[in-house]
Amino acid sequence: MRGDALLVDHVLLSLGGKTAAEAIEDGREPREVWRELCAEFDVPPQRR
Repeated sequence: MRGDALLVDHVLLSLGGKTAAEAIEDGREPREVWRELCAEFDVPPQRR
């Protein structure tokens, strides 16, 4: 999966049912969005 697709296509329930792009546009910090994406895709802590 490509990063740009994750940003605009994948909906994160933990961010209110928004995509990462929508959450950032609505004022969420990019680091917070990154953490939620990592949690969603089970990225190991050492790779976050």
